[in-house]
Amino acid sequence: MMDDLRYTLVAEGSSDRVLMPILDWLLEENGVHIAIQGEFSDTSVKTLGAKIRKAVQSYPCDLLFVHRDADRETRDKRVEEIETAIADANLPSLRPYVCVIPVRMQEAWLLFDEAAIRYAADNSNGTMLLSLPPLNRLESLPNPKQELTDLLKTASGKSGRNLKKFRPNQKMHRITEIIDDFSPLRQLTAFQALENEIKQFVADWTGEKNG
Repeated sequence: MMDDLRYTLVAEGSSDRVLMPILDWLLEENGVHIAIQGEFSDTSVKTLGAKIRKAVQSYPCDLLFVHRDADRETRDKRVEEIETAIADANLPSLRPYVCVIPVRMQEAWLLFDEAAIRYAADNSNGTMLLSLPPLNRLESLPNPKQELTDLLKTASGKSGRNLKKFRPNQKMHRITEIIDDFSPLRQLTAFQALENEIKQFVADWTGEKNG
């Protein structure tokens, strides 16, 4: 009997925690109906292979998520880098892994929910006009992080000295805390690729556990 599904997210940095509610949602949407236990691994080791090895040692899991922003590279290039890093990690036993590769960066996946942005800016009842980019443009934005920073500043309603004290980078992780439906992101090719990998994992994993 399966009690839970354990996954570990290999992060590029501490801000990657914002991805975990998205991963939880995708697992649940695609057939995981038991408890999901996610762990976050952000280490200072230099290579991605070493990060992966350390993550598995620290947080044994059923599934490994490896995050790399595409930045200015193609998704295929990032997948190749992750595959090489998995091999370099020289894990004692192979385990399923899924590549998490937003285009261009993870902040692009945080730009679709106005209410969540206002919440993250500590001004849920604010009425300032927020001009969110259209969903079909998110993957072509040159700097999603700057777009989100500007939106959070506007949503805060602060000005002058109070605005200078406002730290948008410390607020971004709150955006996914209250979103309960990430389906709008299914319009994005990178999100579709992530969901397809998760679907395949769930099908294989369920088959093995029930076989």
